[in-house]
Amino acid sequence: MAREYRPLDCLLHTGSEKLGLLILNQPLDGPERLQLLWSKSLIRACADGGANALYKCMGNSRDRFIPDFISGDFDSIEKAVQEYYKEKGSYFIETPDQNHTDFTKALQLLLQRVRDHNTKIDMVVTLGGLSGRFDQILASVETLYQTRPLTNLPLYVIQGSSLICLLREGKSTIRVDKDLQGSWCGLIPVGEPCYHVTTSGLKWNLSDAQLKFGTLVSTSNKMDESGVVTVETDAPLVWTMEVPRLKPSPTIL
Repeated sequence: MAREYRPLDCLLHTGSEKLGLLILNQPLDGPERLQLLWSKSLIRACADGGANALYKCMGNSRDRFIPDFISGDFDSIEKAVQEYYKEKGSYFIETPDQNHTDFTKALQLLLQRVRDHNTKIDMVVTLGGLSGRFDQILASVETLYQTRPLTNLPLYVIQGSSLICLLREGKSTIRVDKDLQGSWCGLIPVGEPCYHVTTSGLKWNLSDAQLKFGTLVSTSNKMDESGVVTVETDAPLVWTMEVPRLKPSPTIL
């Protein structure tokens, strides 16, 4: 049975998806996207300095955007921000393990809370992690691989005009609302080759093709007008696509 992904449904104002939201230590793309995702979230968290990004982004409205927990080794969060969210009731969880990034540790905690409280969500969305230092961008990809054993939920990372998620081996169906469909997408084999990849719904489809660095990587591809892509692969693949910018919507919250 194919796994189904609806990566941009979380950005539909009319969507009914429930999600877990994680904010990383990188500048947020304005309040509109955050407000929409926040309104759909049943659990909200920041990874260390992600609290700084939330605090600055929401300005005078920040008292309506209080995360459930903030985790990390707390070497990035500003003291004033830390005191503010402590006073507002956010739970602080110290995670000093240096063998994992703050993103990985925060995502593990969020997924654990979802299981412990039997929280019914459709996906986890992370804001940040796809700009700045190249090693940190790769660390974001590595987090998706590390957390595979912990959940079957779709995990999406969004920043700027980019989204990534990890497609598991087997068959996947990706559905995108036509109003949100962007101009590019790609399939990237990270860490290991994919020897048998077949797709439909792309401008340049693959038929039992090998995706491997040094041989072929599917970048700068496009979805066709159907808004539905199928991917069959013998190993995990990173799916990436363009994310539209949202127009301000004062009625969200």
